[in-house]
Order: sequence, then C-alpha cells, then structure tokens
Amino acid sequence: MKEVQNMQKVQNMKPVNSSLQDLLGKDYADAVAAAAAFLTDLSLEEAQEIARESIEFMPEAYIRRMDGLLSQVGSQVVPELKGAHAGAPTDAFRKAANPKASPLGGLGYYRLGEDGKLYLITKSEHYHTPLGHNFPGYKLIGQAERLGITNATHNNTRGSITRLLERELVRTANGLAKADADALEQVLDSREPHVLNRVINLETGTLACEAAIKMMLARFYKLDDTFPDPQYKDRTPVFLVMADHDGGSQANYHGTTIVAQTMRGLWPGIREKLQGEIMQTCPVRINDFADFKAKFEQYNKPPYKVAGFLHEIVLMNYGGILLEPSYLQKAYALCHEHDTPVMCDEIQSCMWYPGMYLFREYGLNPDFVVIGKGFPGGQYPASRVITTAAMDTLNQFGALVTNGQEELAALAYLITMKFSEENADYIREMGTYYEEKLQGLAQRHGGLIEKVEGKGHLSTLFFRQPGKVTEFTAILNGSCIDISAQTYKAKCPPAALTKPPVIATPAMIDYFVHRMEEVLNRLNDPT
Repeated sequence: MKEVQNMQKVQNMKPVNSSLQDLLGKDYADAVAAAAAFLTDLSLEEAQEIARESIEFMPEAYIRRMDGLLSQVGSQVVPELKGAHAGAPTDAFRKAANPKASPLGGLGYYRLGEDGKLYLITKSEHYHTPLGHNFPGYKLIGQAERLGITNATHNNTRGSITRLLERELVRTANGLAKADADALEQVLDSREPHVLNRVINLETGTLACEAAIKMMLARFYKLDDTFPDPQYKDRTPVFLVMADHDGGSQANYHGTTIVAQTMRGLWPGIREKLQGEIMQTCPVRINDFADFKAKFEQYNKPPYKVAGFLHEIVLMNYGGILLEPSYLQKAYALCHEHDTPVMCDEIQSCMWYPGMYLFREYGLNPDFVVIGKGFPGGQYPASRVITTAAMDTLNQFGALVTNGQEELAALAYLITMKFSEENADYIREMGTYYEEKLQGLAQRHGGLIEKVEGKGHLSTLFFRQPGKVTEFTAILNGSCIDISAQTYKAKCPPAALTKPPVIATPAMIDYFVHRMEEVLNRLNDPT
C-alpha cells in the first residue's frame, strides 16, 4: 500500500500528439506533399493526408503494456535465436561481447535479447534511449519516409528540417518560449558574448567535442594560411579539465579523438610531447574552487593562456559525481572575466532533466554546449555544437562532417524535444522520485552503501567495497537488469551506475529499486 501511495504523488505523463504538419509547419508540409505527388505513386490528397495524420506519442495502452510486463523481466518469453554468429569483431570487442543480450526487439524500457529473455534497460542503452525502444512518436519518421523526405544531403544544402532544428536548439538553449518569435530573432542576431546562437551539425559526441576544441585552438593557431594571425599566437594554450581524486586527469571524458584522449591521460607518449609548447592540459580538482582559481592564475599569464575549461556536470565516467552549482558558477565567472571560453559537455546529461539541458538548471552561460545521444533517441547518430558568435572561428571545412546534416536525424531530434519539453514536470518529478528511492535504499543498507551520487535519473550508488559493487551488479545483470560497476578509475569510489529512461514509470522505478534491495539483502548487509 505504501508503494501505491508513493506512486500517486507522481503525475502522469502529459499526452502529446503531433502530425508532420504540426511539427514542421504547413508551408513545408504542403511543399513535401506536392513533391511526393510528383515523385511517387501517391496522389496529392493522399500525401496531404499523411502529412496531417496525428500520431499519439505515448498512448495509455503503451504505458500499461510496459508496466504489465515487469513481472516477466529475466524470463524467457520467446524462443532464443538459433545459429547466432560472432560477426567479425576486433579482439577487444569479441572479449566484451554479450550476444545473448543483443536485441531482437524492444518496447519502451525493455529490450528482448537473442536468448529470448526480457531485459530492463536501466542504463537507457548507454544513454542513447531516453524515450526507450520503439517510442510511438518516432512513427512520424516513417510518415516522412512515406512522403519521400530524404535523409542524405550536403553541408551546402541543409534541409528545412535541419534548419528548423537549429532554430529550436537556439530557442531552447536560451530558455525561450515557443511563441516568443521576436525574442528568438534577437538572440539569433546577437553578437554579445556567451549568447548561444550558432549550431554545427555533426554525427557523434566525439566529433562535436573535437569541433569545439578546435574552435578554441583557433585562437592560438591558424587553420591554414588564409587566416589572419590569431589573437593568442604567442601563447601556449592550456585546457582545464576535471581531475580525478588522485590529481590525475581520469575524471574527464570528452570523446575518443587523440586530442581528447590525451586530455584524460591516454597516449602518454604523445601527451608528453604535446605538453611542451604546443598545448597543455591541467586537471582541476572536483568542486574545489580554490584549486581552480590557483591553477587558472598559474596558467593565464605568459607564456601560457588558459584556452578553455571543459567539463561535464554529472561525471558519469567517474562514478556519476555531481559538480556543484556554486563551484561551476564561480569557475564560469572567472573564465568570462579573463576571455576563457567554457565548453559544457552535455552528451550524457542532455534530455534527462527538465528543459533538456542541465546547464540551464544550474544558471550557467557556456560558450559551447555539446549535445547528442539523448536528443535523437537512438534513431540516428547525430550530435550538435551550440556556440556563440565570438567562438564562430573556423571555416566550413574546419569543423564539420559531410553527412552531419541528415533530415530524418533532425526530425528525430524535434520529436524527442517536443515530448520532453511538454513533459518537463514529469521528468523532474520522476527524477526526484527515483533519487529519493535510492536515498532510502542507501539508508537501509548503510553497511554496504556509502552514499547516492549524481542527480535524478543519472544516479549512482557508492559502495564501501569494490568487491561488493561488482557482486551487486553481476547478480542484477544475471537477472537481465542493465547496471554496471565502475571500479577501475583512480581513487574513484566503487560505483554502480544507473540511468533509467525518462519514460520510466513509478511502477518501473519501484520494481527496479525492489530488485536492488533483494540483492543487497543477499549480500548480508551488517546493519
């Protein structure tokens, strides 16, 4: 009864309905319908009907279906795949592979594995699926394909959907209401510092981070000889990144290009040579502004210049540690005072908080916001850099990929954004509900769990012993519940990482926490 009462405290998801015409505008819908009537077997009337057909994004029957399957998690519900093959992976991928859990299908917060078992995706497929699998709203992508809307285009022919998305990203990143068209135009025309009004369309978070880093480096080095001498050509750029608890750089993660990897301590031979006059990386301690200020002052004078401060807000690659608002606000103020751009990497946190961006919850004004993963909902690889006029420092070929302007990927963004924007209150309440549930779990099992870290859906459990967190996650994984242990980073508390989708219901959260509690009881909590 207590759980039922708790469930009544959380409001239901807000119904969202939309047609392509509603989402993309009547003029565009009419033009696409006319094109479809010319290029396909559809009549004009049939094409217009497709463009106007309203899709319900999250029907009540869909929600009931999800909640009704919870008792079958871990059970074999269909025959396993026969004759499965290994593919042709590298040795590293082969070693890590778990083909039994590979998808045959999915529904909301479930994945159906090749072993025929039902899996609970409590890490949202490593942050790709905030709306779960086969989200009904994405049927609009199928409608677009029926009308012949093409996905591939070129940087010089960015489509109408991509251009609309760019405006929507600027609007939402600046916290503007959809109806406030005049305010949006003012933002788009602004050349004031720290006003986000430029968008670069890319494919992955790695490429988006790399683009932002290159735009910061362009203030020290010329892209080519057609560029004028940069402002800080006589200074060595120094990037500030988040330090691990050992003082090293393992807590930061901004992609897998060589430059970004050297920033977190990989490629030590290359890093050592870079750390001369080319560029340097300086780790700053987590939530320690005195350390930040001291290192900033050390490197913001000749022959150096602090080239940028790069950070996430929830360090999901370092135990899910949460950076404090006051720490970041003071760090931003210092950076802005001394002409140092800030890159807020929201690849992992975007879409899991009200308003879609956690930096807005913190009241921050970054010069670069990097997004991806959650926005296209796992439908397409599609990342974005949102930046300012002052940081618009490279030509077209300095920071792009030739297939970053995909129209259907942009449509996936717009669908995800519409649902999330209209369900901001639900996302906030469910994040709080989940966090409170974990806090109760930690209090009841204090002998095993040190604390809860993170924020909302992006929450982690810090265990007192590495062996216990490994055992904890292994038992849950064996029951087809997706959770992972992080025990290998320098002086990072042993952590169990979770990230339920934002469509998680109270019933799903209650089930997940109950299963965690069962495992904790098995681990013989001494308290």
